[in-house]
Formats: sequence, C-alpha cells, structure tokens
Amino acid sequence: MIVAILLLIAGGGLLLVGAESLVKGASRLAGLLGISPLIVGLTVVAYGTSAPEMAVSIQSSLAGQGDIALGNVIGSNIFNVLVILGLSALVAPLVVAQQLIRLDVPIMIGVSALLLIFSLDQRLQPSDGVILLVGGAVYTVFLIYLSRRENNAEVQAEYDQEYGLKEASQDNWLINLGWMGLGLGTLVLGSRLFINGAVAIATAIGVSELVIGLTIVAAGTSLPELATSVVATLRGERDIAVGNVVGSNIFNILTVLGVTSLVSGTGIAIPNAVINFDLPVMVAVAVACIPIFATGNVISRWEGVLFSGYYVAYATYLILRAADHSHLGLFSQIMLLFVIPITVITLATVLVRTWPHKPSSDRS
Repeated sequence: MIVAILLLIAGGGLLLVGAESLVKGASRLAGLLGISPLIVGLTVVAYGTSAPEMAVSIQSSLAGQGDIALGNVIGSNIFNVLVILGLSALVAPLVVAQQLIRLDVPIMIGVSALLLIFSLDQRLQPSDGVILLVGGAVYTVFLIYLSRRENNAEVQAEYDQEYGLKEASQDNWLINLGWMGLGLGTLVLGSRLFINGAVAIATAIGVSELVIGLTIVAAGTSLPELATSVVATLRGERDIAVGNVVGSNIFNILTVLGVTSLVSGTGIAIPNAVINFDLPVMVAVAVACIPIFATGNVISRWEGVLFSGYYVAYATYLILRAADHSHLGLFSQIMLLFVIPITVITLATVLVRTWPHKPSSDRS
C-alpha cells in the first residue's frame, strides 16, 4: 500500500511538470506557425493529453478488460468537463471562443449521442469503430483547414505582444518541439505511475473493474488534461485550457474508442448500467456546456462550483453502485429525474442574469 501511495505522488508530480512543458511549447509553437491557441488546444494539446487514455484503453482491451477500457473513456469525458473546467474556472474565469459554441461543443454533443446509439445493442462493434475513426480523421482535417483561414498576422501580433518578437528560426522550432515532446513523454509516464498505484489500491479493497475504469482510471488518465488546463489558465492561455477539454472529449470517443473496438477483434461489451446511466450522464454533461459557455462567453467561478458539485453527485452514485446498495435502482432514477430539471432551472437563471449585460471576461 505504501508503494502504491508513493506511485500516486510521483505520478502527480510528473504530470504537473509535463503539463507546464507541453503548454509552454505548444503556445509558442502556435505563435511561430501563426495558429491560434484555440486550434492548438483542440488538436496538439488535446490529442497529446489523451495519450494516456489511448494507451490504457488499448492495453485493457487486449487484456480482455473491456470494462476498464470503456469506463476509462466515459469516466474521463465526464471528469474532463465537470472537474477540469470546474477547477480551472475556480482558478480564473475562462473565456470561451465563439468557435467552441458554434462548432466544437455541438460536435462533442453529436459524437457523445452517437456513442450512446452505437451502444444500444450492448456492444461497440468493430464496424462502429471504423465509423468513429473516420469521423476523428475528418474532424482533425477540418480543424487544420480552419487554421489556414485564420488571420495569421493578428495571431502573430498577439504572441509578439505576450512573448516578445521572435524570429521563426530553426532553433526556435526545435526548442518548442522539444518542450512539447518532453511534456508529452512526462505526462504519459506520470499517468502510468499514477494509474498503477491507484489500481493497486482499488484492487486491494475489492472494487469492480467497471467502477475502477469510471473513477480511478478515468481520473488518472484525465490528470494530464487537468494539469494542462490549470497550468494554461494560470499562464493566461485560456483558449488552450477550454479547447484542451473539448478536443480531448471528442478525441476520446472518436479515436480512442474507435481504435480500442478495432484491436479487440470482437468489439467492446457495453453493460446495461452504462447504457442506462453513465452514457446518458456523459451526453447530458456535454449538452450542459452550451448554456454554460454561452452565458457571456465565460465560464464563471460560480459555474465552476456548479460543475464540481455535479461531479460529486455522480461520484456518490458510483460509490453506491459499487456497494450494490438495495435502493440503487431508485437512486438512479432519482438522479436522472433530479439532476436534469435542476440543471435546466439553474442554467435558465444564469441566462436571465447575464442576458441584459454585455459579455465580459471579468465575470466571476
């Protein structure tokens, strides 16, 4: 148990170091390329910080631990929005780019709903994986196309003001790529140490693989996103912070589950508990991003508290489910009937409060 705890501590420290290195390299590389931080957050940073999800899900699938692979992705997507954006907004209110509201969040909602539809036959088939992978490729190519249409002069001016004028020399390219490579490698290593320690502790206390995947493994593989988004927020790269979460969620569904279902050979079995509760929660969390993001184009500290509180409620349900409580079925229905109406009422209240005011990055 002591060794497992030490692994958790060491893994967490490496994740913080890796996140700092990745954000530094990615943000400066974006300036050299004339690409906005949002596009970098949605692609390079998001895909890079999702590398642990990819590695863990593939390894779990090959080892016949489909519940861990599935729970890892679903749990990570819920954790990314509720905990990562929640905590990042507590650090500083997050400004949300219009592209996220108009394009990327609707895509996140769409692919989440598609995964739910694919799961209705209780198995994510290899053919479903092909569709998801094609969707991931199309989305990435489209983002690259959008980046080429940006006003590169304005983006470059933004970086010149923040970091000082820099020539796009070969040395600068290599240095920034080196920072990114170091960051990604450190993130993957840190995640592996953290997960090994967490799973060892969970196994010792007799928790099921599905619950391990939805909670400890999901939180562990999401720590790169958490560390990267918080560090990006502290460094003022808030487009990277929000884009990282949205991009990671899209990548997790389209690419991670797409590859995982293919390498498994026979697909991934979907338990009824996931179809009836966890997947609907994931879709609901994605849908909740629209009104939250649209209120003044800012995720305020108050909304960060709201997101964090909902994750506490979700985690509480998982604990009760792991204990196989006699009232689990009733509690599940109450959660579905309670959380959704309260969310709608709360978000409607926020919209009413902010409607008469102009968008402001200082709202908290």
